[in-house]
Amino acid sequence: MLGIENPTRPSFFKQISSCFSPHRILFTLLWILAFFSVFFWRQNVVDRFLVFPENLPKFRPAVFSLTEFGGIGDGVSLNTEAFERGVFAISKLAKKGGGQLNVPAGKWLTAPFNLTSHMTLFLHQDAVILGIDDEKYWPLMPPLPSYGYGREHPGPRTDSCEDMIIEDSYISVGDDAIAIKSGWDQYGISYGRPSKNIHIQNLIVRSMVSAGISIGSEMSGGVSNVTVENALFWNSRRAVRIKTAAGRGGYVRDITYHNLTFEDVRVGIVIKTDYNEHPNGEFDPRALPVLQDISYSSIHGKGVRVPVRIQGSDDIPVRNVTFRDMSAGTTDKQHIFQCAYVEGRVIGSVYPAPCDNLDLYNEHEQLVKKSTSQNISDIDYSF
Repeated sequence: MLGIENPTRPSFFKQISSCFSPHRILFTLLWILAFFSVFFWRQNVVDRFLVFPENLPKFRPAVFSLTEFGGIGDGVSLNTEAFERGVFAISKLAKKGGGQLNVPAGKWLTAPFNLTSHMTLFLHQDAVILGIDDEKYWPLMPPLPSYGYGREHPGPRTDSCEDMIIEDSYISVGDDAIAIKSGWDQYGISYGRPSKNIHIQNLIVRSMVSAGISIGSEMSGGVSNVTVENALFWNSRRAVRIKTAAGRGGYVRDITYHNLTFEDVRVGIVIKTDYNEHPNGEFDPRALPVLQDISYSSIHGKGVRVPVRIQGSDDIPVRNVTFRDMSAGTTDKQHIFQCAYVEGRVIGSVYPAPCDNLDLYNEHEQLVKKSTSQNISDIDYSF
């Protein structure tokens, strides 16, 4: 009613006044300011420094990022000092469980550097460590031969590596002199990182108990585009070998062997598909590897007991194998070119006489004789 005061209005305005008291207004503004400050700070850190996600595995009590030591992942800046500072900081933490050095996403150029004990070097899935190609940064390492005896003394093992050269070396070991791998069974399949673009040349190799150069048997991530050339294998059980098995999955393809010499070698060329060693019983026997596109040319030798032993299987055949210009002086007169479940060709002159699984071509690559069956098996492990 006009001219009559509403008795409820004073209490209402009192409530409004109490809600918007100076202290409460100040508190609310500070809370809002703090919230947005934290939000924009986190966004800025993520955008500027490419930090790892919050669920990053933590393997050590102390965790550092390479950026804390001045690292720049632009593929151009040299990060050797950043790595060295990170390693030095972690070396002081050995009694406390060591430390973890995280390498964020990016391309991190560096010269060689040493790691330390009690350390985990963890790379983001999009991180690449690039080795500098300027030789002035490479340390000259003095040779240190080992003349002792023991189990499994292999040479270099390259696992899930790419764009790599091994050359100008003398290797004498008690296992595979060089082994190219890419993960084991279900773990290698899951990780899925192949070894590829590998060039091995100008070597003298001796392996009395194993093979000079092996691919596998752990090759579940795949191995491709490997060239081995200009190498001498002497006084060895095997010269070059590819080994795999059911459960590995993956592939071995586009492999080239050229200008190899065998001297006093038990078996020169080996492909084996039943190398049945597994990390545990969880492998999938239906995961069958693919072996194809493998070539051997200019292969010569003397004192070779079995020049070729290629053992495919019904489940794991070996496809598209090529032999060209081969002459290996043998110590036996029969069962010296052994094949099973292999498909391929022989071009030009090859000695000893190849197995019947292979098509024969003349030096002009004209078909002379077609194989009647790729499934013929002539494998003899008695010698």
